Amino acid sequence: MSTFFVNRLPTLVFLLLLVVQTSVTHAQQRIVVLGDSISAAYGISVAEGWVQLLKDRIANENIKVINASISGETTSGGSTRISQVLHDHKPSILILELGANDGLRGLSIQTMRANLSTIIEQTLNHPARILLLGMNIPANYGQTYTSQFEQTYSELAQTYQLELVPSFLGTVGLDYDLMQEDGIHPNSAAQAILLDQLWPKLKVMLQN
Repeated sequence: MSTFFVNRLPTLVFLLLLVVQTSVTHAQQRIVVLGDSISAAYGISVAEGWVQLLKDRIANENIKVINASISGETTSGGSTRISQVLHDHKPSILILELGANDGLRGLSIQTMRANLSTIIEQTLNHPARILLLGMNIPANYGQTYTSQFEQTYSELAQTYQLELVPSFLGTVGLDYDLMQEDGIHPNSAAQAILLDQLWPKLKVMLQN
């Protein structure tokens, strides 16, 4: 090795350590939302949707929010897409909002649970943390089905030790003034309320 490089080796090592430290300090967190029409801003402008409101609230260049939601998505579709979503977006946090379309179609609870488990396991192995959003369905699907549907989220959260928002829609789904004419999708006035439902737990996740 030449004297030139030997004399400057300490400086080169220092600069390398500085670059590595800076990269770690300013590493960008990526929040990916994997959901259905509720997160895809169905029936309203994307700018009014809760995911965009989340982007506006965070307003941090070191935190990127990516919406990978598709209207009409089921847990089956999500389990098929999750590998590509993880590969493409490399999330540090996944907000998982799926299952409502399974319930509205009366699909098998066991299949829904298996699909959500697939998404969860692949995400945890990525690795990324998960904020699970519990969904509700109308009571006219029968007490047994409705109860099993809602319990699926709490059981998965307990099994995999996930952060859970037990009822993402909360009282929004019961308030006619906050719903679109179809009675299924929240309107623009409901979006800030939806964000407030998950924000406390997401905020803690971002700080830890």
